[in-house]
Amino acid sequence: MANFYTDVISQDARFGSLTRVADPSLLEPLMRQLVEHLIWSARQMGIEVMVYETYRSQDRQQALFNNGATKLRSVGVHHYGLACDLLRMVGGEPSWKGDFSFLGQLAHSSGLIWGGDWGAPNSKHSFVDSVHVQRCTIARQVDLFAGTWYPDDAYNPYDDGQHLLAAAIKAPAMKPPAKAVAPTGARTKNKRA
Repeated sequence: MANFYTDVISQDARFGSLTRVADPSLLEPLMRQLVEHLIWSARQMGIEVMVYETYRSQDRQQALFNNGATKLRSVGVHHYGLACDLLRMVGGEPSWKGDFSFLGQLAHSSGLIWGGDWGAPNSKHSFVDSVHVQRCTIARQVDLFAGTWYPDDAYNPYDDGQHLLAAAIKAPAMKPPAKAVAPTGARTKNKRA
């Protein structure tokens, strides 16, 4: 299956790089466009952001894991040109400090998944990466990593039936609130249940 990963990324001299790569040319073309628009939109809000990391090799991911800089041992969507970390610029320097919820709003409106909620804002997440955006749902990652799927230009993570099904399966079942019943013999001020 020919795609941006097989045709460009896997052929790039930085494929096994141990150093951080912030080159937008290693983002899949539509992902690159969406990130550029997101940066422009943040600037319109008066927020300066920068591309901090695009492509990440498995060797770099392992080094980051060994140093305690990430909880993930295996490289994720960064490896496929479908993820980008964006940081605020403060005094000309990258900063991880502050509220990045603006990034979530911009990512969602751009059709990207934000690492602050992984495309499911009403779910509790054990891993939050508020500077991360990606063009692949969590449900699709298995196929991406197996090499059986890569997004085309028409792909929208928020219209992904597999993503919606996975989110519905993982959502906790909602039980109706239990009716309040006063213990026998108890007196209550409010008799409505």
